[in-house]
Amino acid sequence: MHHFHKAMLAGCAVALALSSAARAEDAKGPPGPFPPWQHGDNNDATPRGLPFTVPEVDVLADFHGSLDDPKLVLFVGGNYFFAMAPLVKAFEASHPEYKGRIFWETIPPGLLVKQIEAGGTVTVGNMTFTVKPDAYFAGLKKVEALIHEGKLVGPAVPYVTNTLTIMVPKDNPAGMKGLSDLGKPGIRLAMPNPEFEGIARQIKMSLAKAGGKDLETAVYDTKVKDGSTILTHIHHRQTPLFLMQGRAQAGVTWQSEALFQQQVGNPIGHVDIPDADNATAVYAGAEVKGAAHPEAAKAWLAFIRSPDALQIFERYGFKPYRGG
Repeated sequence: MHHFHKAMLAGCAVALALSSAARAEDAKGPPGPFPPWQHGDNNDATPRGLPFTVPEVDVLADFHGSLDDPKLVLFVGGNYFFAMAPLVKAFEASHPEYKGRIFWETIPPGLLVKQIEAGGTVTVGNMTFTVKPDAYFAGLKKVEALIHEGKLVGPAVPYVTNTLTIMVPKDNPAGMKGLSDLGKPGIRLAMPNPEFEGIARQIKMSLAKAGGKDLETAVYDTKVKDGSTILTHIHHRQTPLFLMQGRAQAGVTWQSEALFQQQVGNPIGHVDIPDADNATAVYAGAEVKGAAHPEAAKAWLAFIRSPDALQIFERYGFKPYRGG
């Protein structure tokens, strides 16, 4: 993964700069990668045909692989999009019959449910397509609720846990020290939208632990109204991008997302949240009712909590689920 860091960072300076001079420079040569962690690994399709990705104009960053007769379709809550390529590679090593035939999406889990309810149909820009999932992955409580509703087939399979952090630009120029600083009027935030993103529920709990209802209200009401909190639709893409663009000075994400951005060399840092104020998420999955490839779904669900898979998750700070 590290061999492309220098080239990617050089491209990031072009792709993310907001000045007109940088924009003019960008127009003179090939554009940098966009998003600045998109480097081709998250596509299981072979062959790929005509390469047509135009930074900031035509980029389908959360849809991976080929729709041409996939043998396994995974709907994955987007906050570990970066782990999917190595997970798929490891899965295919032991299940070669699926090599090049896996399609996966990494949009927020609530939106994935809406896509399931729409019969698998989704529209991105001018493209509308239908793809029905074999397995769905989100927080354990959400998965259990969908099993109860009859959308998923039990049992739920929990596999890893994750905690929150405050993502900041490299070197933390705003001097963020903790959650209480998020409520300051002069601090610009990028925060997950409670309407779309399940992480917002845990963030609100952490804000209340750290500063009571007043801090939660400041971040998710007062600052939204005055424009100093930007609510994201897809925080695992928007938050690091907004920080690198200078549109925000901080945002709460899962710690794995900040660790990934640091590992690939992007100018991102993080501020730890104490255990007493933090929230822990349990990640789980289940087969989708009426899945076209139920045996493939079962194979992935068995793999996702295997030692090989857990070793990949641990690279990004996830911990194995140790519950009952």
